Amino acid sequence: MPLFGYCFLSDALKRPVFDPTGEVVGKLTDAVVVRGDQLPRIAAILVSREGRLVRIPWADVEIFNKRILSTRLAAAAVEPYQADERDLLVARDILDKQIVDANGAKVVRVNDVRLDGYNGDAVLTAVDVGLRGLLRRLGVERRSDQVFSLLKVDLPANLIGWQYIQPLSPKLNAIGLTVPRQMVADLHPADLAEILSQVSREEGQNLFTELDVKTAADALSELRPERQVELITAVEPEKAADILEEMPPDEASDVLADLPSEKASEILGHIEGEEAKDIQELLSYEGDTAGGLMTNAYIAYSPGTTVARAIERFRADADSIEPVYQIYVVDREEKLVGTVTLRELLLAEPGAPLGALIKRKPQTVGPDEDAKGIAAVMSKYDLVAVPVVDADGRLLGVVTVDDILDGLLPSPVKRMRRGA
Repeated sequence: MPLFGYCFLSDALKRPVFDPTGEVVGKLTDAVVVRGDQLPRIAAILVSREGRLVRIPWADVEIFNKRILSTRLAAAAVEPYQADERDLLVARDILDKQIVDANGAKVVRVNDVRLDGYNGDAVLTAVDVGLRGLLRRLGVERRSDQVFSLLKVDLPANLIGWQYIQPLSPKLNAIGLTVPRQMVADLHPADLAEILSQVSREEGQNLFTELDVKTAADALSELRPERQVELITAVEPEKAADILEEMPPDEASDVLADLPSEKASEILGHIEGEEAKDIQELLSYEGDTAGGLMTNAYIAYSPGTTVARAIERFRADADSIEPVYQIYVVDREEKLVGTVTLRELLLAEPGAPLGALIKRKPQTVGPDEDAKGIAAVMSKYDLVAVPVVDADGRLLGVVTVDDILDGLLPSPVKRMRRGA
């Protein structure tokens, strides 16, 4: 059994490999991984010999640890390594690559790889993403331990088990961004958006295309516009349409508005009729006006609807609309009559009509009002949402305080709020 216990790859890299006579075959440069098993095993080690790479099958490795590396083969018998793009090499393709620490919801870099002996094989069991792994790579781990010991500071290894790492790219010859799909789905959308913002464009696109529709929609809502465009164009138009349908109409229209017109039309053509109509309506307004900032997904009932009936309908309607601050009361011509807060609804008598709960004329803005004008109305009347009506008083949509913040904040601050 060549490897007893465990060792880290950096402990063995660049060490001489001896043949049975004590002759130096060369220096350890890398190792070839057999993929497909739960714990990938080493198929062969690669040794640098006279300026070229030679391959020693793992079956011909006699000893492998951080002190001694040896082979059963004579130095003259080792064969040249024939490069194959399908090979996964530990040092070349895993060290220094980025992975997702799903527990910490952040992107980290692989500083070292742990190998364990198992049934005669050497298997990859974990990656070290901590400071200790980096110090080990630099060859100063022991010296650093002495310093940290004097300072009474513990320096643990920050290991992520291989079972938590899965290939991301369909055609993997290098480990880039890797994380189990279920762990991604469990991340908060803001955390996932931060990860998508930290990685390269290619890695972000690979990760985004693997997400389920709901998770992708939640994450996309948190990203800055440029990143949204990059990611939504990376998926097939049908899936892109499904993702946008999961988003509030105003956010979906914002994404489409930033796309090239041909691409936007292609995606819009795959969106269901009613959702497409809502989005197209919002696209007709300038982005920095109430019409462009509003959502046309809101809850509105007639004045004659009883409180009991409104509560019953609300339980079903509110499931697909977020956030809900109040109920809008409109007549048969869709003209806004007033608003009823959720508190007022819950405290009212079940048989009372909604029209009887309206206490004052609602504060509204027109679709052409700019963000500063909307903010002034919200501030003056202490509102978290303001209805948008046309010249005849018909309810067109609702602008929320979040929409106004996105419209008024300086770009760097806005990017921070959207997970950039």
